[in-house]
Amino acid sequence: MALKPLHDRVAIEALGQEEKTAGGIIIPDTAKEKPMQGKVVAVGDGAKDENGKRLPMDVQVGDKVLYGKWAGTEVKIDGKDLLIMKESDIMAIIK
Repeated sequence: MALKPLHDRVAIEALGQEEKTAGGIIIPDTAKEKPMQGKVVAVGDGAKDENGKRLPMDVQVGDKVLYGKWAGTEVKIDGKDLLIMKESDIMAIIK
């Protein structure tokens, strides 16, 4: 994939949702919630401070992250659905 987010932005591929509940009930597409977990597929170089120095990014490619339900902008690159968002929209890295 030829995608390089700018500044403090990251590209995230949403992880799939469960198709069934714990009790075995199949969840239809219309009832599924928007995913809130994803895998980082690309990161920018980081924001600049007031002196022009780059601030390092806390997330790296391959990290599994938790983000807000309505965070980011949905885009389609090379047939993949991705979210592009600022690093500050990411709430946690899942270990």
